[in-house]
Amino acid sequence: MLEAPIAPLLARMGWPNMLMMLAQSSTGLVETWFLARLGTQVLAGVAVVVPMLILMQNLSQGAMGGGISSSVARALGAGNVALVDPLARHAVALNSLIGIALSIVLLAVTRPLFQMLGAHGAALDAASTYGHVLFAGLPLMWAMNALASVIRGTGNMVVPGAMICGGAVLLIPLSPCLIFGIGPLPHLGVAGGAWALVAYYTAGTAILGWYCVSGRNPARLSRGTLHWAPMRSILMVGGLACLNPLLTNALIALTGAAVAAHAGTPALAGYGIATRLEYLLMPMAFGIGAPMVALVGANIGAGQCERARRIALTGGAMAFVLAELVGLAAALWPHAWLLLFGANEQLLQTGSTCLRIIGPFYGFFGLGFSLYLASQGAGRLGWPLGAGALRLVLYAGVGTLALRVTRSLTLFFAIGAVAMVAYGVIILWSVASGRWFVARSRSAG
Repeated sequence: MLEAPIAPLLARMGWPNMLMMLAQSSTGLVETWFLARLGTQVLAGVAVVVPMLILMQNLSQGAMGGGISSSVARALGAGNVALVDPLARHAVALNSLIGIALSIVLLAVTRPLFQMLGAHGAALDAASTYGHVLFAGLPLMWAMNALASVIRGTGNMVVPGAMICGGAVLLIPLSPCLIFGIGPLPHLGVAGGAWALVAYYTAGTAILGWYCVSGRNPARLSRGTLHWAPMRSILMVGGLACLNPLLTNALIALTGAAVAAHAGTPALAGYGIATRLEYLLMPMAFGIGAPMVALVGANIGAGQCERARRIALTGGAMAFVLAELVGLAAALWPHAWLLLFGANEQLLQTGSTCLRIIGPFYGFFGLGFSLYLASQGAGRLGWPLGAGALRLVLYAGVGTLALRVTRSLTLFFAIGAVAMVAYGVIILWSVASGRWFVARSRSAG
C-alpha cells in the first residue's frame, strides 16, 4: 500500500470491491423489478423508502464504515499493531449500538415520515409495510458493515466482496419467493422484499463475524472492555462523515417530495426510478473509493502525504470516467432503464426528462463521491461536506423554489445538474490544491 504503482494498485484493490458493490446494487434493482409487478402504487411507496435504505447503507458502510477503515489503516500504516484489535471490537460495538438506536426511532415514526416524504393512500400503506420490516433489521445491517469495514481497513477487499456477491446469489431468488410465495414460503407481498434483505444481513453478519473472530484477519475481533479513546478515533472521521449521506439522501427525499407535490404519484415513481440509477453510481464510486480510504490513510500514517494526494486524484479520475459512461448511456437511452420498472406515460416522461438533463453530468458525482471517501482516509472532510451542503441548497432549495414559480420540471432538473457539477468541482479543487495538508500542518502547529 505504501510503494506499489498507484493506478494498478487501485485497479487490483478496486475490482473486487466494485464487483461487490454492483452486486449489492443489482439485488436492489432486481427486487424493485419484482415489486413493480405489484403495481404503480407499490412502486411509488417503495420509492420513498429507498432513500432511507440507501441512507442507512451509506451511514453504516460509507460514513462510519469509512471512519472504521481509516482508523484501522492509519494504525497499520503507523506500525501501531497493538491498537488494531481493540479498534475492531469498538467498531462493531459502536455500529451495533447506533443501529439499535436508529431502529427504535424509525419504527416509531415510520408512517408519518413516509407521509411527509410524499406517499399517500395505497403508496403510503406499501411504504409503511416495507419500512417496518426493514427498520427492524437495521442493527444487523450496521453490524455487518462494521465487520466489512474492519476487513477493508487492512487492505483486504476480496473477503467483503465475496460475501456480498454471495448475498446477491441468495437475494435474487429469495426476494420473488417471499414476495409472491412458493411452496412452503408464504406470499408476503411488498414485505417479502424487506424480509429477504433482513435474511441477507443476518447471513453477512455471521460470515464476516466468523472471519474476524477466527484470526484470519489482521484486525482480530475478540472479547474485551470498551473504552472511549478507540471510539473517539472512529467518530472523529466517521461521525463527521455521517453528514455527507444525510445531505445526499435529504436531497433525494426533498426533491422527490417536490416532484410529487408538482406532478403526483406516477411522476414520483418515475423520478424515483431515475434517481435509483444515481444511487447506482455510489457503489461504483465506492468500489474505487473504499480502497482509497485504506491507501490514503496508510500513506498519511506513514508520512507519505504527496503519494496520498496522487492516489486520491488518480482514483477520482477513474471514478469520473465510469460514472460518466453510465450517465451518457442513461441520457441517450432513458427508456431502456425506465421500462424495466413501469410503462405509465407520466412515469416515463418524468424519468426521461430527469435522465436526459442530469445524466450527462453524472461523472462529477462519481468524482466528488470518490474524493469524499479519499478525504475520509486523510481525516479531512470540511470541503466535501461543504460541497454536499451547497448541492442540497442549490437543488432542494433554489430548484424547488424555481419549480413552484415556473412549474417547469426541465428547469428544476437543470438546476440539479448545475448543483452536481459544483459538488464535484469543489471537492476536486480541495484535494488538488492540497487543502488536506494545509489543515493538517495548522493543526500540527
